[in-house]
Amino acid sequence: MTTAIRDRLPPLSATGPAYVTATAVRRAAVALAMAAVLAGCGGGGNGNGGAKPAAQAAPEVGVLTLQPERQVVTNELPGRTSAWLAAEIRPQVGGIVQKRLFTEGAQVQAGQVLYQLDAASFEVALSAARAQLERARANLGTAQTNARRNAELVKIDAISRQAYDDSQAAVTQAQSDVAVAQAAVQAAQINLGYTRIKSPIAGRTSTSTVTPGALVTANQAAALTTVTQIDPLYVDVTQSSTELLRLKNDLASGRIQRAEGGKNGEARVTLLLDDGSPYPHAGRLQFSGVQVNPGTGAILLRAVVPNPDGVLMPGMYVRAVLEAGVNEQALLAPQQSVRRDPAGNASVLVVTPEDKVETRRIVTGAAVGSRWEVLSGLAAGERVLVDGAQRVRPGDSVKPVPWVPRAAPASAAAASAASTAG
Repeated sequence: MTTAIRDRLPPLSATGPAYVTATAVRRAAVALAMAAVLAGCGGGGNGNGGAKPAAQAAPEVGVLTLQPERQVVTNELPGRTSAWLAAEIRPQVGGIVQKRLFTEGAQVQAGQVLYQLDAASFEVALSAARAQLERARANLGTAQTNARRNAELVKIDAISRQAYDDSQAAVTQAQSDVAVAQAAVQAAQINLGYTRIKSPIAGRTSTSTVTPGALVTANQAAALTTVTQIDPLYVDVTQSSTELLRLKNDLASGRIQRAEGGKNGEARVTLLLDDGSPYPHAGRLQFSGVQVNPGTGAILLRAVVPNPDGVLMPGMYVRAVLEAGVNEQALLAPQQSVRRDPAGNASVLVVTPEDKVETRRIVTGAAVGSRWEVLSGLAAGERVLVDGAQRVRPGDSVKPVPWVPRAAPASAAAASAASTAG
């Protein structure tokens, strides 16, 4: 191209001022031509013919728009089960154990005989008491006959008044002897009945501490066995006094409403077993303590839980979930959207109406499944960044798209496939 420009210039003589001027012009033209060539060959250095680079696209992020939800406020508390009724079986009279009339670990009914003691000596005592009763009754008959006879004789002054009074007193004494003899018979009968040791309640028996032939004594320290009623069952849990005060304040302020309980307004209680599995039968809160343990700062709560299948046993560790109230306007944020600093303060990334990212400090409450209850810092309708937080920084512009939990697409696909198959 420079050669073509040079050829177009008129020839000049090699001397004189005109030659110098023409030479300068020729050099300027050549320089302009070379600049044009370099510019046409992409001298801008951006590989795009010198064009301005395109703006970078805003990253796509998943957001969740917070909406008020009806959320049952629950407290998950540790606890242990205890028997509804428990009776330690002890003898009330001494004797030799003749028979054990139950199977260890079996269900027994109230009044069922568990042990039979040797009753021979008690039968003899009962016979003696009955004989004493008959003697007292005979003496009473004699005394009553004498009293009637003397009552007729005193009318005709055949006997003295003293003799008449003595006969009347003898009747009264004989009646008292009869009453004492009757009581002795009843006592002998009771002692004889105690040789048949019965269960006072219905329930399941434990191991027996004695065998036939063992000598037992009245009201001994060691129990022969224990009968335990486990349907229903008590669950004793402890709750922090701080949590209880916060719950009362929330109820008083109207942030939450009292949950609908069972009869008499008791709170509903569900259990999680030691292995994490849910217990199928719900119970109710029956009792709340009125004193705070000074050592732990906790209050004792007692719930009653049905146990028709015998799954629960006294002494088991469980987690009790108490329904304390209902929040009609709860805001729940996914746990993966909440970040915490070393001090434990929670924050989330929020996408503003201008599609820009900003950091927001929040206060979280209880965990609800895989979400946190947001007590303050967010409002209904705001968009919380859930997916893509590692690609953006506060102040960046983003392209928000609705965030869907991972389980939702799979279930939706399964439902779609089922409807297609149908």
